[in-house]
Amino acid sequence: MTDGQITLTGIRAHANHGVLASERELGQTFSVDVSLDVDMDTVCDDLTHAVNYALVAQRVLDVLMGEPVNLIETLAGRIADAVLAISPRISSVQVTVHKPHAPVGVALDDVAVTCRKDAE
Repeated sequence: MTDGQITLTGIRAHANHGVLASERELGQTFSVDVSLDVDMDTVCDDLTHAVNYALVAQRVLDVLMGEPVNLIETLAGRIADAVLAISPRISSVQVTVHKPHAPVGVALDDVAVTCRKDAE
């Protein structure tokens, strides 16, 4: 086995996360980046011996579009937990949730929260 990394960037969905009633009602576009540290088999060319990143992307999307939360910190943690549960080959995950239209009262390009979790 080889230590490796899989990165998926820009998984997007319209979702209703946020503290304000308007965020819950109208929603907004969120974007998620995930980076997985994995035990990678670079010899066997068989998907059953790899982390299926299509499954990772779908799991991220499922959480992103799932039950609304107040804080993107909570959302990042839920996504990390869901990704870690996919395969024992995943030793850790880093999740960044982007909320470019966060209502913070000043002009900005993006608000992002990043969390990192290790498999237990």
